[in-house]
Amino acid sequence: MVFKIRVVLDVKEDVIRTIAIDGSKTLEDLHKTITNVFGFNGQQMASFYRTDDDWNQGEEIPLISMDDTPGALAMDTTTIDQNIEDSGEKLIYVYDFLELWTFFVELIEVTETTEDELPKLILSIGDIPEKAPEKEFKASRKTDDDDPYGLNEFGDADGFDEFDNIDDIDPDFY
Repeated sequence: MVFKIRVVLDVKEDVIRTIAIDGSKTLEDLHKTITNVFGFNGQQMASFYRTDDDWNQGEEIPLISMDDTPGALAMDTTTIDQNIEDSGEKLIYVYDFLELWTFFVELIEVTETTEDELPKLILSIGDIPEKAPEKEFKASRKTDDDDPYGLNEFGDADGFDEFDNIDDIDPDFY
């Protein structure tokens, strides 16, 4: 089965690549294809994340599993068709955890025909920026409802708001 997959780089300008790849290939093969068509060297850590229709990040499938349990997910042990098999199914792909290049990966078509030269680039739109866009992660402000046991009743959640410098700590006190 040939999978036609659209890969969209998460930047302001449209940067899109559509590729054709054998659905029985591993996610590691898809990782290598994505890094190749976007002009990356492929030497950085990366992960795929399962997602829902609203692109909410789910279970991680890392390039190299750090989990010792048998059957732990990793790109080299799971195939593309095990993760996306129907048109419209999606994955999030993150390349280079220091730069956080983020891609939206969507299966757009599955065909029965086979092609000799796979994987291959079908469509290329836009240029990759020199630098990854900065990602902003915001934490929500905690409310009293978030602290049902009164652990933060003294103000600062970590309890260390009473000194300005680490040299002010009296080691004999603790």
